[in-house]
Amino acid sequence: MLKQKHLLGLEDYPAKDIQTIIDTAFNFREVLDRPIKKVPSLQGVTIVNLFFENSTRTRISFELAQKRLSADTVNFSASSSSLKKGESFKDTAQNIEAMKIDAVVMRHPTPGAPKHLTQFIDAIIINAGDGTHEHPTQAILDMMSLYEKFGRLDGLKIGIIGDISHSRVALSNIYGLTTMGAEIKVCGPPNLIPNFLQDMDVKYNSSLDEVIEWADALNVLRIQKERMGRGLIPSTREYRATFGITDERLKKHKKEIVIMHPGPMNRGVEIDGVIADSDQAIILDQVLNGVASRMAILYLLCGGKVNHGDD
Repeated sequence: MLKQKHLLGLEDYPAKDIQTIIDTAFNFREVLDRPIKKVPSLQGVTIVNLFFENSTRTRISFELAQKRLSADTVNFSASSSSLKKGESFKDTAQNIEAMKIDAVVMRHPTPGAPKHLTQFIDAIIINAGDGTHEHPTQAILDMMSLYEKFGRLDGLKIGIIGDISHSRVALSNIYGLTTMGAEIKVCGPPNLIPNFLQDMDVKYNSSLDEVIEWADALNVLRIQKERMGRGLIPSTREYRATFGITDERLKKHKKEIVIMHPGPMNRGVEIDGVIADSDQAIILDQVLNGVASRMAILYLLCGGKVNHGDD
């Protein structure tokens, strides 16, 4: 089982626990390849998906993971909840717990909201993304996908490309990968690289070509077009020319490199469609590994509680 009751983020998360999740996730990958893709591991466990922010991929991935484990799933959408009528966050949380919930998968636009929730309820909390802070389960599925491809994380050279400042995916990947012994270089517009990276074991390089030459794999972040209106990112054409993973650019390097993307993709902006659909890309593997790794997280956190009566 895991050392911590909740999965709130990967900062200071034990390397041993990350490896345990990845190893368990590979066992569940085998389940997903069977004709009947279901096991009774979490039968009788009730899990609430508490989403205060729109999500398609993450929510569906968690729902599918819960169903594959035979858990009972309740979906809560803030847009149609009593929060719209003025109910407080605390009251909403405690009303949900009064229904005898075992675990909560939570997405919220405010950094730290999942941790805040732990003060009000005793259920296990899994962070499915809190603002620009962390997205730990995305980072775990990314690490699982890299482990599947390379057979290791220690010593891998990973380039993270794009808007680092506003990316919870980037921060969780940086925490998780450095804990597991990988080297990280970030690349993107200078005004979208946070200053606190100087205090972490992460290097910045403004030259995408140099990062491609150095890296074993690139994790390409979605350019959030809404930020262009605030003048943080130049035009789509300029961004693509400087930081886009284009077919022409990769052909010029003549090297094997793995391409990842957390989705949704802006084809023709941060990544060319021909690259996204190529053998170099493991984007669809990431999607499948997302279900397997979330099954592992749910099993390791909730399984311990239900089977052994401990936290």
